[in-house]
Amino acid sequence: MTHSAFRFTTGIALAFSLTLGLTGPALAEITLTLGHGGAPGNPRTLGADEFARLVHERSNGEMTIKVIGAEQLGGDTSMLTSLRTGALNFTVNSQGASSGLVPEMAALGLPYVFEDSAAAFKVLDGPIGDQLSEKFSALGIEVLDWWDNGMRHTTNSKKPITTPADLAGMKIRTPADPMLVDIFESFGASTQQIAFGELYIALQQGVVDGQENPLANISSNKLYEVNGFVSLTGHDWQSAPFLMSAMTAAQLTPEQLEIIRTAAKDAGDLQRKLFAESDAKVLAEFEANPAIAVNTVETEAFRAATQPVIEKWKSGPIGAFVTDLLAAAQPN
Repeated sequence: MTHSAFRFTTGIALAFSLTLGLTGPALAEITLTLGHGGAPGNPRTLGADEFARLVHERSNGEMTIKVIGAEQLGGDTSMLTSLRTGALNFTVNSQGASSGLVPEMAALGLPYVFEDSAAAFKVLDGPIGDQLSEKFSALGIEVLDWWDNGMRHTTNSKKPITTPADLAGMKIRTPADPMLVDIFESFGASTQQIAFGELYIALQQGVVDGQENPLANISSNKLYEVNGFVSLTGHDWQSAPFLMSAMTAAQLTPEQLEIIRTAAKDAGDLQRKLFAESDAKVLAEFEANPAIAVNTVETEAFRAATQPVIEKWKSGPIGAFVTDLLAAAQPN
């Protein structure tokens, strides 16, 4: 069976199991599916598993969440399409892919705007997050929560990166995220968009010299094995939006929806905590590993190099939102 045929068959099966659960009085149990791209052990995976546990427990077994990770249902963009058509019920997705639907999502990754995840969530848990949720809602998607995908750092197979000039001429993989493309082009790198599931092999074969990701992703996907230089560029922060299909929501009772929404928030609290703990743990492991060279960077030089990126986005199609975001991100 082809990958696309599998996704189509899976979508039919999901819709069928959902309909049975809601219309058959003797069949009260409902099975819903959550897709994501996280590897085993990644905080995204652990958060999704906790969401499934909480929903099953709080519904007294009436609702079962089938979690399918590691891009087994396709990449993030594919899962978003499945979500909108009702073939998939939930996805913990990525900022880059979701910006293809809601362009304002890309603005969350403006370079060096957030000092850390706590500063980002302070903004997202307020009016900025409400604006984004409204835009998703208009597309048939409900935002259940904003999960953490962390500060992103750069790895490569050639040398330590300490200034933007060190990246000049390098081939760097980024996701299909226009903000990240702009950021790395401002450093003088050339970018290639390669599916995350294919990234390890692309690095191993030298298709690209390096990539950028949060430490948790670098660790859980073992990218350090083929990229031994880890430079703490901290060039942008990204969210992992937890999304539900409006078609799914329309078929659930108010009580079931309340269970799902509160479970998503509670699992999100755990995911955010695990991500913060993972960053510290992974960094210590990398620094203790003689096969990995970890270095800090000249942050002000990187910040200066990316200032034109901020100006470009301020004057672009979503400039009003960018201005609101920058104002909201200012320290009180």
